Amino acid sequence: MAAKKIAFVAGFEPWREAIDLRLARVLRERGDGPGRLGQAVRYAALSPGKRMRPLFVLAACEAVGGPWKRALPAAVAIECVHAFSLVHDDLPAMDDDDFRRGRLTTHKKFGEALGILAGDALLAFAFEEVARLVDDGVPAGRVVEAVRRLAHAAGADQLVGGQALDIGAEGRKPTARLVRDIHDRKTGALFGASLALGALAGDADASTVEALEAAGRQIGLAFQIQDDLLNATATSIRTLGKRPGTDAARGKATYPAAVGEARAKKEVAALLKSVRTALTRRCSKPEKIFKLIEAVARRER
Repeated sequence: MAAKKIAFVAGFEPWREAIDLRLARVLRERGDGPGRLGQAVRYAALSPGKRMRPLFVLAACEAVGGPWKRALPAAVAIECVHAFSLVHDDLPAMDDDDFRRGRLTTHKKFGEALGILAGDALLAFAFEEVARLVDDGVPAGRVVEAVRRLAHAAGADQLVGGQALDIGAEGRKPTARLVRDIHDRKTGALFGASLALGALAGDADASTVEALEAAGRQIGLAFQIQDDLLNATATSIRTLGKRPGTDAARGKATYPAAVGEARAKKEVAALLKSVRTALTRRCSKPEKIFKLIEAVARRER
C-alpha cells in the first residue's frame, strides 16, 4: 500500500523543510549504519510525519526571543527519540502494529531484529545531535542541561516507563488517573522536552524553561487523548495512517475508555486553553506555538 502524503501544518512549510533537510543530512554524514541497518534507520526517521515535536522545539525558541534556526539540532534530536519510540512501540512484543503513517512499520519492512537495532541507533544518535547545539552558539552549560532533560524524558521514569505502564495496563479496566499517568510519561514528557529544549536554545531564563516544559507536557497529554479519540473513531488506515480500532482490540488503557468520548474531548479543549494562558504570560512571541496548538486541536490523523 502506498503511503498517503502527510499534509504540512499550514504556515510551517519552511521549518518542516529545514528539519527534514538537516535530519537527512546528519543521518547520512554521522548516523548511518552498514547495509540494511542504515536503510532501516533512514526509513524510520524520514517517514512522512508532520514533525509536530520538532516544530514545537523551533516555535519555543522563537517564542522566547531566540532565532529558530539555532534550535535545529535539538529539533532533530527530539524527532530521533520520537522515531525510536515508534519503532519499538510497533514491535510484536509491544503493540504489534503492521502500519505506521500509512506504510509498513519498520520491523515489517526490515525484520524484527533490524527494527530493534534501528530504534537503538536513533536513540543514541539523538544525544550526539543535541550536543551539536554548541556548534550553533548555545552555551555549553545550556547544552548540558538540554542533554539532561532529553535523557530524562526518554528514560525509564518517563517515555520508556510510560510504555511499560501501557503494556501492564492492557486488558484491565482503565481509570482516568492511570491513563493520565501513562500519557503524561509516554507522550507528555517528550513534548515537554521539546518546548524546554527550544527555550534553552533561545536563551530563556530558568523559570521560563520550567514553565514551557510544563506547558509542553499538557500539550502532549492533549495530543495523546486526541490520538485515543482518533483510534476509536477512524474507519480506515488511509484516514488514520495505521489500523483503526487497535486500542480497543488490545484492551489498551485509553482516555475514551476511561471517561467516555464526550469528556475526553472536553479535556483536550481544557488542557489547550490552559496552555495558551500560561504561554501568553511567559513568551514574547507565542504566535507560532499557538498555531501549532490549534493544529493539535484540529488534527484528524
